[in-house]
Order: sequence, then structure tokens, then C-alpha cells
Amino acid sequence: MTDATIQYTLRQGVGHIVLNRPAKRNALSLAMRTALWDAVDRADQDDAVRAVLLSGAGEHFCVGGDIGEMRPGALDAEAGRDRIAPVTKGARRLLETTKPVVVAVDGCAYGAGCSLALAADFVVATERASFCMSFLRLGLVPDACGLFTLPRVVGWLRAKDMLYSTRAIGGAEALEYGMVNELAVPGDLEARAREIALAMASLPRTAFGLVKTALLHSMSADVGAMADAEMAAQAIAYSTAYHEAAVQRLRAGAPPLYAWPAKGGG
Repeated sequence: MTDATIQYTLRQGVGHIVLNRPAKRNALSLAMRTALWDAVDRADQDDAVRAVLLSGAGEHFCVGGDIGEMRPGALDAEAGRDRIAPVTKGARRLLETTKPVVVAVDGCAYGAGCSLALAADFVVATERASFCMSFLRLGLVPDACGLFTLPRVVGWLRAKDMLYSTRAIGGAEALEYGMVNELAVPGDLEARAREIALAMASLPRTAFGLVKTALLHSMSADVGAMADAEMAAQAIAYSTAYHEAAVQRLRAGAPPLYAWPAKGGG
């Protein structure tokens, strides 16, 4: 699928979604938002997609919503909720998909762009990346599930700092905060992110989905609920063909089915 502002390709089990509006720093217009969520739905529902990669065209990931389409004072509360509802639904789909989601961030990840990165399972960024929860600058509250993900990713006080100060943090600080898993130089960013997505595409589909779903609920569940979830999930995982093949390979001294790609090809 190719859209003027969203590109979608499927190669080697990786569904690659590209925010493709570089002249506007990939600002999310209303039409672009719709195309983005359509691409997320397509990747989520396609069995041929084993991992999702999200990146931005040009030198920026996403500067957030398109201010040219914002309508101060033109929406009552009901209309405002209707306008933001698709964003929440789409972000939840990205957050809750049982497939691995890898995000590559260069340049700006502001507002909703920052929230999109927070919804990932693995984030690769450059040192020149800039993450900013800029909503209060515009008299708005975080969206795209940012109020759920941010404190869980960076912690309570750091979340307050980012939200209240609206300051931007660079790639190195985002790595320290836990918003970024790994830094890459700009020229290698997309290749490294794709390498990780390809590796994650070979993860055991059932077991990974069970782990990701359990982790999503772990912050709001007590130990008893999580222990029960573990036991139920393990019972399912024990029965999978992947587990059987992995054990057989281990016993035979064969290379494992899954291996993480070392940084720098090492």
C-alpha cells in the first residue's frame, strides 16, 4: 500500500510503515492519521506480518499533530472527543498488537510523535533525536495513550517533569530515561531498526504475544493475578510447535531458532 503521506511495505515478514510528509516534519494531518491507523490495522491483521517497523521519512520522525488543522475554540467537548477518538483507538491498536513493534526515531518526536514512540516494544534512535511531550504548550493534554505509557516507561517524577516543563530531551537522555533501547548514528538508523525488526519477526508468535499482553497488564495487576496469568500462558506455550522445535535443537546442540543481532554486526 502506498499513500501520499503513509507508505506501507511488507518484506521478509516485516510490515514497514513510513510517515511520509518530510516537508512538514511528518506532522500528522487528519488524512494522514486515518492512513496511519489503516496501515497499523493492516499489519496487525495480516498473518504474513511477524513484526512492525515504524519510521519517518526525512530527518524527523514526527513533530506531532498538524497545527494547520487545529481549530481553537471551534469544537465543543463532544466534537473534540469525537475528533480524538480515532487517535486513541489507533494508538491502542499499536500498543496492544501481539506482534513486535520497532520504532526508529531521528529528529523530532513531539506530541503525538512522542506518544507513538512510547507505544513501541523497541526504540532505536539517534543522539540528535528530540523527544518532547509538548501538549501543554498548546493548552492540550497528551493523547495517543501517552498518559498511560509515559509514567510506565520513565517513572512518575520524570513523567511529571516531561509533561509540566514540556522540555525536549535528546537521544542520550532518552536512553537514560528508558524511552530508547539503543542509539544508532543517523546513517545506520533505519538499517539497524530493520535488523532488529527482522530478528523479532522470528520470535515465537504465541509466546511473544502472551508475554506482551501480560506485561501490558502487569503494572495494574497484583501478584496473584500475574501469577495466574503466567501459569495460564505457560500452559499454552508448552503446547506450541515452536517450543518443541526449540527444545529439540537445544538437545541436539544446534543453533537456536532465535538470536538477537549484535550491534554493529558483531
